This record gives sequence, C-alpha cells and structure tokens, in this order.
Amino acid sequence: MESTVRPAHAPTCVIENFFPDLGAENYLIKRVIGEPLDVFADIFTDGHVILCAVLKWRPAGSSRWYEANMKPMENDRWTGQCSFPKAGRWEYVVEAWADEWLTWKKHFKAKYDANDPELGIEAREGARLLDGAAQRARAAGAADTAVEITQLAEMLRVLPASELIEILLGPALQSILDRHQDRSLSTISRGFRVIVERERARFSAWYEFFPRSAEGRGDKHSSFRDCLPRLDDAKDMGFNVIYFPPIHPIGVSNRKGKNNTLKAYPGDVGSPWAIGSAEGGHRAIEPALGTMEDFQWLLQEARNRGLEIALDFAINCSPDHPYVAEHPEWFYQREDGSIRYAENPPKKYQDIYPLNFHNPNWKALWRELIDVVLFWVGHGVKIFRVDNPHTKPVAFWETLIAEVQARDPEVIFLAEAFTKPRMMQALGKIGFSQSYTYFTWREEKQGLTEYATELSAGEMKHYYRGNFWPNTPDILPFPLQNAPASAFKIRAALAALLMPSWGMYSGYEFCEGKPLPGREEYLDSEKFQLAWRDWNSPNNIKGFIREVNRARNENRALQLYDNLRFHNAEHPDVIAFSKATPDWSSRTLAIININPHHGVSTMVHLDMAALGLPNDRPYQVHDVLHGNSYTWQGSSNFVHLDPNATFMHLFRIEV
Repeated sequence: MESTVRPAHAPTCVIENFFPDLGAENYLIKRVIGEPLDVFADIFTDGHVILCAVLKWRPAGSSRWYEANMKPMENDRWTGQCSFPKAGRWEYVVEAWADEWLTWKKHFKAKYDANDPELGIEAREGARLLDGAAQRARAAGAADTAVEITQLAEMLRVLPASELIEILLGPALQSILDRHQDRSLSTISRGFRVIVERERARFSAWYEFFPRSAEGRGDKHSSFRDCLPRLDDAKDMGFNVIYFPPIHPIGVSNRKGKNNTLKAYPGDVGSPWAIGSAEGGHRAIEPALGTMEDFQWLLQEARNRGLEIALDFAINCSPDHPYVAEHPEWFYQREDGSIRYAENPPKKYQDIYPLNFHNPNWKALWRELIDVVLFWVGHGVKIFRVDNPHTKPVAFWETLIAEVQARDPEVIFLAEAFTKPRMMQALGKIGFSQSYTYFTWREEKQGLTEYATELSAGEMKHYYRGNFWPNTPDILPFPLQNAPASAFKIRAALAALLMPSWGMYSGYEFCEGKPLPGREEYLDSEKFQLAWRDWNSPNNIKGFIREVNRARNENRALQLYDNLRFHNAEHPDVIAFSKATPDWSSRTLAIININPHHGVSTMVHLDMAALGLPNDRPYQVHDVLHGNSYTWQGSSNFVHLDPNATFMHLFRIEV
C-alpha cells in the first residue's frame, strides 16, 4: 500500500527500517479492538535541524486520520503507538518533517546566551515563522489564536529579546504552535496494513463435537435438536466456541465404512468431509441432522448460553456433489475421462474429489466458494474453521477473507494447516484470525519452550495467533495413547495456559486414548461412524478443565498473547512460565510437571523483573486451582509436584 498523499516536492526526510514489517504490502499486522500497536522506524535528514514525526492511522479508504506524536529514541530510532476503536481493515503511515520553529528556538537560545550581535536578525526570522503559524491558524478557523500569535510576532520585532525569552522558549507558546505546524515539506512513508478483530479472535476456548453423535449412541443418528446437553456441558466446562465438523449432506458413492474401510455397509454414515449428495452441497444440511430452521434454532440456543457455533468450511466434494454434474471443469480430469480423487500418500480419499483452483473457469469457482461463506454468514455464523487451507491458493484465501470481513468484520477464520512453516505463516499474514500449530507434537520442555516463545515473543506475534489443540478427530498423539488421566490434564493445562486460544475434541474429557495400532489416529474413529459415549461417565476430567477455563476467564493476563515469559526450573520435567498485564494488575505463574508418571521435586528460579516483583520484599502466591496460598520471597523457591495429586500450580501473584 502506497501513501495516499502525493508529495509536491522531493522527500525531505528518510523514513526506513520499520518494525513491525511483514515484508510485503499485502500482509496484515493483527490486532484486536483497543489493543495497542507499537511502531518503530528510523527517521533522519540532512543538516542539523530538529525533526518532528507523527504516526497516522485510519480505517482503510477513510479520509480522516487519527494521529499521535512519535518520540525519538537513540541513533535516529523513533517510536509511536496507536490503537484501533473498531474492527475492520486499517492502514497507517509515518509523517516526518524538519520543524523550523524548534530549530529556530535552539539557535536563538544559543545566540542569546552568547550575546550574539546578530540576535536582532534572528528575532526577525522568528517573527516571520510566527506570521506563518498565524496564517495556518487562521486557515484552520482558529482566529483568536491567529491574533495572539501575530501580536507576539510584532512584539518580537520591536522589543528586546530579554523581555520575551521566557515566552518564546516556554511550553505555552510551544503548545499553541504544535497545533499549527508547517508540514508543507513533510515526508510521508509507505503505508502498512492492519487487520483489527474482535476480542474472540485472540481469546477463545473451542470445544469440538460431532452433532450426529450428540446423544452418545452408536446405533442412533442425533440431530441438532439433540445437541442442547452438549452445549450445556461445554458451557459448564468454560468453553465459548462450539466447533462442528461439516454439517452438509454426505455422499453415497465411494462412502467410507467404519475405520476408513473402502466398503460401507447399510447404516454406515460416512465421513462428514465427503460433502454433497442428491440433497445438495455446501449450502445444504445433512437431512439426518435436521433443517435450516433447526440449525438456526441451535444457533440461538448457543447465543443464549454465551456460546458461538463455528462451522467447518471444507472445500471437499463427494462424487455426488452437485458441482460434479454442473461444473465438471472445476475438478481435476484424468486421462481416461474420470475425475481424480484426493490423495495424501499413503492415504487415499476415494470419497472426495478435490477442486482445481486454477481451472480455466477459476473465477466462477472462486466466486461460488466466497458466496458459500457469505451464505452461512447471512444465516448467523460468525466463525469458520477452514479445513486444509494450505492445499488451496493463498491468493484465494486473501480474496475470500477480505470480502467476507468487508461485509462483516466480526467474522473469524481459523486455519487448520499442519504443513511447512512458510505456508502456515503466509496464511496468517494474509488474514486468517487464528491458526493450528505444532503444539500437538511439542512434548518435551525444550521444544515447548522454544516453540511457544517463537509464537508469542518473535516476529510471528504480529501476524500469527496460535490456537493450541492437544487432540483432534484426525490426531491422537502418541503421549495420549492409552495414557493415564494425568497425561490428559497436563496437555490440557499447557494448551490452555500457554496460549489465549485453545481447543479440544470431545472425548478428551473422558481421556479417550485407544489408538489405531502404530498410528496417531483413533481406533473406531468418529470421522466414519457414530460414537458410543457415556456423557455422564464418572471417569472424567471435566472438573479440571472447568477450573482451568475459569482461571483463564478470571485472570486478564491469561487472555493476552505476547506476554509469555519462561522461568528456570532445575528439573527437566518441570516447566515454569508466567503471564502479566503491562500494568501488573494481573500476574500469573504456572509451574507444571510434564511427566504424567513420576513425581518431581525441584527449585524454580524466577525472573523477578518479568513479574514486576522486588527481590527484597515478600509476595503472596495463591494457587487458583487448589486454593492454597504461600508467602514467597526472592527468586528461588521449592516445589514438589505429583502427577497423581498436585501435578501443577497456577499461581495468582499478589503483592
């Protein structure tokens, strides 16, 4: 994005070396409403003049700029801060200029102190500058101010400098002149883009369940009207986003059977990701779930509980999808005239036809898919989990997200992309609100520490919001396979406390961990069959999850993204990290034994500055999960953590 102001002169200042700078003009820095953005740049010019600089920001396309002064740091480095009062696309620039009045004041004071004989000439030069300020004040409608400045200019021409020096150098006059500066020779930098979203884009807790298994009966397909108990369970556990896998009609041709077998038997329900049948495609609802009226009833019931329902936007088509007959050119054609099915060797998805985003009629395809999302937005859906976005063009997502959020800036997109880092990062830069991460495979202390630091403290914090999931319907990580409840608690605590957004797939609360042998997948996967599940089983960790989410809701520090700091725990199985608000009004410290099988004792050495704590005075730590309080002093303290009892502390720090 170039500056929208075309200069009428050559640049007078150099403005460069911006931070943050994502490297391309179409990339978007992320913020939520009210969240500050600190901007840094190198600003300099020729000569010995005094520079002024402002940070200017506005809604994209608006004619009205907000503005804040920038402050010089060291070696021509400047900084400024802005925040954004509403959701949408914003832009900002830096404007800099040599301030003639400030430069004049500096020289005038030096000559005054030296009794320079040419002080009178300098005074007349100052009067000329004041005349110019008076003209700008008059043009701005400040007639009284213009008169006041003109009078001072006349006095400067006739009175000795000794009678005026305090006024000329004083803050009152400078305050007036700051409002009427001469920017006619200013330089305006290139522009930067910001995407501003509502708070839930940064702070959210997701709970995924299959509505067709809402009753937990493997012999009965549930409907939307059967989902209220699941909403109430999720609400009770502290979640605020309910995520549904695709709710559209499921294809019959090549339908998969239980455990992804190639043959489906009567009663097999197939994969929800094989979208499309005679009942319709991406705008239709699987008849066994109900009608559009039933879905909108459930949306309202969720809202009544303070919940939102997120839909899966999976661009998959079964062989029975209406697109296949209506637009065969949208698909990959094989030499024998058949349509190619999806593959991710060695995995094969005979029940899914991938779309060709670069087909000759690609514009019509893109238009159709954007309209599908707008269709569901029109029916009240504000959050979408996007399936495998890394297998579609980045430019497509950039176009889709921009158009949808131009219609409704409250819409949130979560990218389900487990792929190479550059693609995951690019999806964040072009507009995805949140993204899945590698957390699922970060099991050891060093890997967790390095990865969470990369996301929250490195450059990625400006454009990539990680959403930590310990499991998904596709992924049962090896550490959770046939694992004790302590393992599930540990991974949930890490996901929920390291990042302000986290999620889990249903069954996690019951510590379901039966794997497909040798694979990171569930045996009897719910992706291909209805699930048997006792939703009231006493063997669950619902209470623990509830308390962790309650702590997140009650402690503001846990709701922020870029405030994660790690501390030194001597034992390799103990991880310690803190989060604090900038004003220290909320400070939390988590100390977790990440070994689900053995107890540990260790010393923890805190970075006191990261917690805003003095070394010489005691402070209180209150465990919000267990209710215990302790008085600590100094940086080093002892903890004992037992996976079968107190395996972690989540302290609220009070001074």
